[in-house]
Amino acid sequence: MTPELQERIEQIASRYPSRRSALLPALHLVQRESNGYVDGAQLAAVAELIGVPVSEAFGVQSYYTMFERRPVGKFHLQVDTNIPAMLAGAEEIVAQLERSLDIRVGETTPDGLFTLSTVECLASCGTCPVIQVNDGYYESMTPQRTDALIASLRRGVLPDLPVQANFGSVCNVLLKRRGTPNATSLAVYRQTGGYRALPIALAKKPAEIVAEVKASNIRGRGGAGFPAGVKWSFLAKNTGKPTYLICNADEGEPGTFKDRQIMEYDPHLLIEGMTIAGYAIGANLGFIYIRGEFAWIAAILEKAIAEARQAGMLGRDILGRGFDYDLVVHVGAGAYVCGEETALIESLEGKRGNPRLKPPFPAVVGLYGCPTIVNNVETLASVPFIVEHGAAAFMHIGTANNFGPKIFGISGHVRRPGTYEYPLGTPLATLLDAAGGVDGRLKAVIVGGLSVPILTAAEAEGLIMDYDSCLKSGTMLGSGGIMVMNESTSIPRVALRAIRFYAHESCGQCTPCRQGSHTVATLLDKVVAGRGTLADLDLVVRLCRTIKGTTLCPTGEAFATPIEAMVTKFRDEFAALVR
Repeated sequence: MTPELQERIEQIASRYPSRRSALLPALHLVQRESNGYVDGAQLAAVAELIGVPVSEAFGVQSYYTMFERRPVGKFHLQVDTNIPAMLAGAEEIVAQLERSLDIRVGETTPDGLFTLSTVECLASCGTCPVIQVNDGYYESMTPQRTDALIASLRRGVLPDLPVQANFGSVCNVLLKRRGTPNATSLAVYRQTGGYRALPIALAKKPAEIVAEVKASNIRGRGGAGFPAGVKWSFLAKNTGKPTYLICNADEGEPGTFKDRQIMEYDPHLLIEGMTIAGYAIGANLGFIYIRGEFAWIAAILEKAIAEARQAGMLGRDILGRGFDYDLVVHVGAGAYVCGEETALIESLEGKRGNPRLKPPFPAVVGLYGCPTIVNNVETLASVPFIVEHGAAAFMHIGTANNFGPKIFGISGHVRRPGTYEYPLGTPLATLLDAAGGVDGRLKAVIVGGLSVPILTAAEAEGLIMDYDSCLKSGTMLGSGGIMVMNESTSIPRVALRAIRFYAHESCGQCTPCRQGSHTVATLLDKVVAGRGTLADLDLVVRLCRTIKGTTLCPTGEAFATPIEAMVTKFRDEFAALVR
């Protein structure tokens, strides 16, 4: 390892209270500087520099899918093939690449130029098919655009293939600056009303901010819908330890691509929200844990943080009010389970992303053993509005017990897939109309990301999109990721793709999740291939019902619930495939 690289790793380590937290970013850095992979000697050097045993460093490296241990091509082409991508034609893109490169998935061209892989959801559900080339995304790909991409890469040029994403807002709270030229800059953010809430917050006592957020009854936008203000009030007091705030930006659930919009197009909104939240809970350091595939968004956040720091909105003595607070962007490395808050904390500490047993909850024993609050991007981005306009104004949006705006990501068989900000309590039909309507006849819809029960077209009729209404209708609002399927969709193929995702992403700690997901995947593979039996279908349902509630974290429930719903609600379609 060169002295320059060692110095850069030391600079990274200096940002963290514990050196071990620098392990993931150090591996990312060495991989970028070493032709796309980290060999054993490099790993040993990183381990020695960080101060961890080589065996533990290898355990971390081998856990995360983004860390390569063998050579890859100059251009690593990774195609998202999850459900929204599958519905948009990703399989055709994979086949096109195999033909044009004359290799199969998992192979590298003889000249070492290209490696082709398929990967799980890249949070481009509204703009898929997507091909990730090294650290960059190419979205809305067609066979023609794919050919143009490959031709350009053969010339050694990363082409400019702009994507036109669809979005809309009737709330103008969270997508306010989406589409504004240079919206990521501090100047534009301030010109459009940004950083007005921060001085208001710093003029109040921290307890007053907590009370205001609690009064707004904002429910966490990460999926569970737990009230954020109540969560803040659970923090352990007078421990003598620092308090930390973590933004969960590990957006990895298929069908979910809303948080990306805030970070990519309005990073200062998140920064202001986190600064206010940090002040409210008594934290002086916050972390944005962003999924590793969002490398270019991490760069946007870093630039915005530097701007805010230079303008006195971050750092020491913010706005001259005596409050010190700073942010660290921490890039993950490809693990869906790190969306669970304790797995995220383990990962941030430089470990494998294995969920912890709860209790204790992070509010009592979290990052580095200290009181910690973990909130979702969309939740924290809502805080400036609540502080500036008050809880009553926030509660004026939405419906009783389901207050505020919500960003819905709509993908699949609609004419304008994209992100749409509407009040909670908006009818599903209104959201689908905003997305251009269903392309064809509606067969089924998943309304809260992949981990919630599927709805038939009849069940979706008249559905109101808020937490309580969805629950009464036999599903969950979850992340608000809406995946629309028309009559051309094979639900058995959707179920198989879903369980393959969860089998791939299980951390492996729990037998019901580790073994259960692979067993269900094997059974559904047999069914879809025409080799299954009715007994196999019955076993799938029985396993799903057994797995619920038996795993360390919600991942087991996250696959058991939707798979059971698909097999039971569309039983005839599955049964038609068996012997």
